[in-house]
Amino acid sequence: MATLNQTYVSTDNPTEWEPFPIENVIEGDPDGKVSWLRQEGAGDGMLLAGVFTGQPSKFPYVFAGDETFHVLEGETSADNVAAIGTTLRKMLGLDVDSAPFFALAKSQRHLAPIAAALRGMRPPRFANLFEAFANVIPFQQVSLQSGIATVRKMVERFGESVEHEGARYFAFPEARVIAESRQASLRACGFSERKAEALRFIAGKIDRGELTEKMLTRMPSTDALERLMELPSIGPWSAGLVLLRGLGRVDVFPQGDVGATKGLSTLMHVPPGPKLERLAERFGDVRGYLYFSALGASLLAKGLIHPAPLEGGHKSAARNVEESAHPAL
Repeated sequence: MATLNQTYVSTDNPTEWEPFPIENVIEGDPDGKVSWLRQEGAGDGMLLAGVFTGQPSKFPYVFAGDETFHVLEGETSADNVAAIGTTLRKMLGLDVDSAPFFALAKSQRHLAPIAAALRGMRPPRFANLFEAFANVIPFQQVSLQSGIATVRKMVERFGESVEHEGARYFAFPEARVIAESRQASLRACGFSERKAEALRFIAGKIDRGELTEKMLTRMPSTDALERLMELPSIGPWSAGLVLLRGLGRVDVFPQGDVGATKGLSTLMHVPPGPKLERLAERFGDVRGYLYFSALGASLLAKGLIHPAPLEGGHKSAARNVEESAHPAL
């Protein structure tokens, strides 16, 4: 039995989380939600990875460290367990030092409340480069709901699956599978002709090793943006989001992101435009955190995540956040 004092936040769509099973709680009211399946790092097998967010409570598990995962289905080995741990740490941004951003944000009058509420937030990223593209292209010039529906259909159509306790969970498809897929099959998932063709083309380049995270990691962000914009269907917004969410480049704020800009405008009390852009530029190499701050403020306002306890033993930063911003992303 152990007391869990960490908060884990999914990198996927929080609105699709399931309630944490109350029978797995010994003491407390975690008000927790559980999410998603991941295949990354699992070798030839399947990995069912549950990640949850909630309040401190007691659970009938032994937590050996600050981060713990349990493989519920599939075979494990020392090698793939290590790979799974590395992948999860990357996805949750656990090795990123967030202190420089929060120190700067606390010095800004309008950002200080959200900085307190999101204290300790790390920049989440997708498991691999292909998954980043496959979570960006479907959302180009469509509603959030439409993009989510397209990604869901693609995952269920092309992803491997595993059954656990009567429910079926799907892993994100590999680049090779999409590269070899038929155009019509992607169209049936909701992709336009242009988007289906672009995703298959990019998946092929990634599968053949012609486009890799390692290549992009060697480049300054400005060069990496230019390289990505050479790809079909990839403009400044898509390239910036791939770098931020796929490679963890927190020096990038996706250009032209309407939702994030609107949310940041609400947080900063500055209308969208040159002045807001100049304020964002002040954050330099950590301005990508502003994207996650806007998203975090939206999730807080919707009650999908909880504010961090205030430093000094106070209950939470909820009241200050309510007074500062309610961006709708």
